Amino acid sequence: MTTRGSMTQAVRHDSMRARNLGVVLSEVRRSGPVTRAALAEITGLTKTTVSKMVGDLIAAGMVTETGTLRDGERGRPGTTLALSGERVAALGLEINVDYLSVCVVDLTLTVRLRYAQAVDNRACTPLETLTHLRKLIHRAVDEARTAGLVIAGSALAVPGPVDGGLLHSAPNLGWRDVRVGDLLDGLPVEAGGKFPVEVENEANLAALGELWFGSGPDDFLHVSGEIGIGAGLVVGGTLFRGARGLAGELGHVIVTPDGPACRCGGRGCLEQYAGQEALLRTAGLDLPPSPATGLDLSASSTAGLDLPPSSAPGALPPAAPGAGPGGSPALAELVRRLQEGDAAALLACERAGDALGIALTSAINLLDPGTIVLGGVFAPLFPWISSPARAALADRLGAMRRAVPELAVSRLGADAAALGAAGSVLQRVIADPGGHMTTGRRGPGPR
Repeated sequence: MTTRGSMTQAVRHDSMRARNLGVVLSEVRRSGPVTRAALAEITGLTKTTVSKMVGDLIAAGMVTETGTLRDGERGRPGTTLALSGERVAALGLEINVDYLSVCVVDLTLTVRLRYAQAVDNRACTPLETLTHLRKLIHRAVDEARTAGLVIAGSALAVPGPVDGGLLHSAPNLGWRDVRVGDLLDGLPVEAGGKFPVEVENEANLAALGELWFGSGPDDFLHVSGEIGIGAGLVVGGTLFRGARGLAGELGHVIVTPDGPACRCGGRGCLEQYAGQEALLRTAGLDLPPSPATGLDLSASSTAGLDLPPSSAPGALPPAAPGAGPGGSPALAELVRRLQEGDAAALLACERAGDALGIALTSAINLLDPGTIVLGGVFAPLFPWISSPARAALADRLGAMRRAVPELAVSRLGADAAALGAAGSVLQRVIADPGGHMTTGRRGPGPR
């Protein structure tokens, strides 16, 4: 007969085990390669407890033995441990105005594969867009399984503020009050099993992508330039979301009160001067949106991303002009014209950079970021946009500050949000590996 006392004791034991697993795995990530003896010393856990936790993590495919290390002249050499990228992985998803993107990232933050589809999502209902995304998800999960990977979970980046899973408004898509995660759950299933899908603002996830995969410091403001413009603030290595997760709508900061009308209902918003469409239009490159045609996979593996063998885990090559999930032929043509000194193209970037500097002035006065990282389409355009932006900042901030914040270019470009989405799942796995131990034995598929 099971007594209440024995049940309480079992719950406490499970809770302590879950905590210890998280402590050990977090320290392996932070200090690895590291020996069991060193883990016991660092964490304060007994050597017996550490050995048991490490054994469970190895069995779950989260930790691997990498070699031996002799500490001093006496005693047996210790076996070093590190995170393993051979089994557990996460799925990063993004819906943007003119593309869909999916990536698979393993526990060592190595990008294993990425798919992107150019599609005008303004011409689609939310359900139609998610049906296109579902095709990418199944393709990615199938290839991940073939590589022996198990998807522990997924996160979806969307171009608008999110609170409690509800996408409040995505004006550039024409979506309002859409529970995107619920719609994705309701789509037809082609493979068995389930994994959770969490929904977050793309600018927030892009900032986290820069923090974990790029060169972002612990304190910075990441600006995502696409058709819309968003910003994510990282303070002390942690994302600042605001009281309801609605912080960072930089694209709707007013640059000119009586300026052109914006889809948000306001006038003179930054997006009307520095958004991708505004840039192309000013440069004389305003092209009709791409139709939502068949599945167009622009990359399908690590080899497709051309990752150098010596790159750090998760590193991507510098964003190529017009490349990335949202890299349109028009954007590539804009970069080509800029390189050739085309007057209209240069004027478009000067106008966009000046407007960006004006909007960032307000953000700097309110938030005081140490660094501002320009990502999305601003990454390939950085050589031409950054100078007028710096000039605008210096003109408006010079009297109050000795120096304006550094402007830096994102190495991730348009990939940042999908990578941040995958990274957010992996952070949760490392914090609570016990909740994913079954993942190491049998892999889930899309819901």
